[in-house]
Amino acid sequence: MNEASAGFTLGAFLRARREQLHPSDVGLPSLGRRRTPGLRREEVAQLAHIGISWYTALEQGRQTNPSVQVLDSLARALNLNEYERQYMHRLVKTQDSAGTNEAPLLPAGLERTVRSLDPNPALVIDRKWDLLVWNRAAELVFDLPVFTDHTARPNWLIRFLTESTRRMNEAERDEKVQVMIARFRADCARYPGDPDVQALIQELLETSEPFRFYWGRQDISQASDCYKRWEVAGIGLLEFEYINLQPSGSPDLQLMVYTASPAAYERLGEMVRGRSK
Repeated sequence: MNEASAGFTLGAFLRARREQLHPSDVGLPSLGRRRTPGLRREEVAQLAHIGISWYTALEQGRQTNPSVQVLDSLARALNLNEYERQYMHRLVKTQDSAGTNEAPLLPAGLERTVRSLDPNPALVIDRKWDLLVWNRAAELVFDLPVFTDHTARPNWLIRFLTESTRRMNEAERDEKVQVMIARFRADCARYPGDPDVQALIQELLETSEPFRFYWGRQDISQASDCYKRWEVAGIGLLEFEYINLQPSGSPDLQLMVYTASPAAYERLGEMVRGRSK
């Protein structure tokens, strides 16, 4: 799969953002019913103070080296937030980057850190969101297999789409799926030529209807520290403070830590100790 089929192109991103904007969102009058959703190309060009032929060439991929000033003008015209603006710049910078299929190394110290965080659930994912290591609390809360050096590495996004969403109501599921896929897109854009990442995207496009829909929207989101609260079968209601960290010296890895509330810490601690016996 090439970058275009994965959607990691400036043109695909511009088109998706344009189609999701209403004229009133950018201060333009809405004159009657439109044949197509969103803004017209000429409207975006006008707002960005660039020529319509230039903007059309960008959307169609015939012009691939816009200046920083043009990109920033487009970001303002399309009402992009700062993270979306950075993503757009990254698309241009990485369009010619070479792919790699080298697996990131898991530092021994990081693995020990994850284990030591019990009974706070903790895990590490790589560039394609495969789980590399997790602790006993994560096994309990996320229904993961017991971790060993030879355990098959499940994929965090696939598990979320196929298993975690079954425990959510429809409104909650749609919102969380949209955010999760937007985060995945932002992460994957750092590796536009990686064959393993491309293969996973292709698999999800072929097998997951929610992924196909939200992937096509070109939404972008970043991991943020937040409060999480959910019911876990066999354990009960649990509350956590979530934080996502990038380990020093391992830019392809993410450490995800769920710091349990006092009640959840006590409950999980008893279960972790029982599983360790």
